Amino acid sequence: MTALQTIAVAFAMFSALPMPQFDWTAKNMRYALCAFPLVGAVVGALWCVCGALPLPGLATAAGFCLVPVWVTGGIHLDGYADTCDALSSYGDAAKKLEIMKDPHCGAFAVIRLCSYFAAYFALCGCVRFTPRIGLLWTLALVGERALSGLAVAAFPLAKNTGLAHTFATAADRANVRRVLTVFCVVLAVGLIALGGWALAVMAGCVFVRYYYVATKQFGGVTGDLAGWFLQKCEIWMLAALAACQWLGVL
Repeated sequence: MTALQTIAVAFAMFSALPMPQFDWTAKNMRYALCAFPLVGAVVGALWCVCGALPLPGLATAAGFCLVPVWVTGGIHLDGYADTCDALSSYGDAAKKLEIMKDPHCGAFAVIRLCSYFAAYFALCGCVRFTPRIGLLWTLALVGERALSGLAVAAFPLAKNTGLAHTFATAADRANVRRVLTVFCVVLAVGLIALGGWALAVMAGCVFVRYYYVATKQFGGVTGDLAGWFLQKCEIWMLAALAACQWLGVL
């Protein structure tokens, strides 16, 4: 029962899928970050369904683009937008964190979101679905969430409030780090075995960049930064997937 509640906590927080209602406790939140990657498995499964349907090319590309938004409710895109506004201010860490808390959407957030979706849609249009591609992308979606959870458990926190702080302090951080590290390694091996080494490399590069941006510019991780990382990781892995297929590697 605790395991099911832990999975429900992860889905209730990181997806828009309906979940049973119950109190969040220290017990069922302890390993919620370990269940977070399962949201990626659901996104990947629906992505594969979309790819397998006999739809026109543009409709398939739109489906590939929108499935992650529908499943997650845009929670990570919200963090991406807030972080883009903060980074565009070129202020100090305190100023950036203050901008992140502002519920209003700034001009730079709108510009970056429009650019993001234009690029994401174009890349989706370049991907030709096959069972192998579907499995690769599902592993990638699971892996980016494993990396995101690992960062929350391993990186310093920028503040003592907010989403990242709530999940980090409720987690058994040492064991969560161990589990997610092993999970990331296994997923990377799976990607490489299927020929998706470029996706694994991109994820690693964005993860290193995430650590640098979080620690140097914000003083640590926040929930918004976690969303920013996930969206950056996703689009760069998608670019790698499209490039590998175009070059005949996949």
